[in-house]
Amino acid sequence: MKTILITGGTGLIGQRLSQKLKEKGYQVRHLSRRANPNATFPAYQWDLSKNHVDPKAFEGVDSIVHLAGAGVVDKRWTTARKKEIEASRVNGIKLLYQYLSQKEHTVKSFVGASAIGFYGDTADRINTTETEAGKDFLSEICVRWEKASLAMEQLDLRTSLIRIGIVLSTKGGALEKMLPSYKVRIGAYFGDGEQYYSWIHINDLCKIFVEAIENENMQGIYNGVAPEAVSNKHLAKTIAKAMDKKALVMPVPAFALRLAMGEMAVAILDSTRVQPNRLLENKFVFDHPDLEQALRDLLEKGL
Repeated sequence: MKTILITGGTGLIGQRLSQKLKEKGYQVRHLSRRANPNATFPAYQWDLSKNHVDPKAFEGVDSIVHLAGAGVVDKRWTTARKKEIEASRVNGIKLLYQYLSQKEHTVKSFVGASAIGFYGDTADRINTTETEAGKDFLSEICVRWEKASLAMEQLDLRTSLIRIGIVLSTKGGALEKMLPSYKVRIGAYFGDGEQYYSWIHINDLCKIFVEAIENENMQGIYNGVAPEAVSNKHLAKTIAKAMDKKALVMPVPAFALRLAMGEMAVAILDSTRVQPNRLLENKFVFDHPDLEQALRDLLEKGL
């Protein structure tokens, strides 16, 4: 039975991935700011500010999945917040690298998270893993994030990175925030609603991470998105359809979002059309490639 160590295990993706791995027979443990050895997934402490990590966390570990990072749209992007967003991602990887480079261990592979924010605002252009990085804040963060992760290859660890799109789940993220208004038959899209959203059902995303853990041929960078991106307006209308509700779908003006969110509004208004080219080339099978079917599955199962 293999053991997987997950950072960010209590987040939206981390919780679902932990459960999926447990169902497959893996032993799962978390790295957390607070130790909790009696939790369903035992938590071992790490402290980035003190450059400390509990060495017991690594005992018998086969793979590390790094998901930890401050929420990109949780708080307004002040200078301090921008530094926190970067540090929470990059410094965690550096601490893991430091430990693994200095201590004996059993780790064979590293699976890191990145984001499709790597590509920036690209209108209707289709982005693949061959596409160069954008030039904005999120792009720059992703470049540094990925550089830190790919350094794991220097330790002879099979390293995979997943550039994650908009994760659909009723338990958190964008969809959870959008659903309440539909209960009173009102939906919304942002700006002109024509910007592309590259989305993925949370179970399909977890399936990609499991594949990265199990498939010894999986290495390098992959786009963690469904095969077909959709416009923001199409997403808003399809949510109503999946809920079997007639809803008035209205625009939220771009200027209002910029006033309310500042620079952070780009996370909602940018258009990033991404294709999971390497996954498709490797015959990865998505269980939920269709948006309406994916939404219905999430709503019916409360995922």
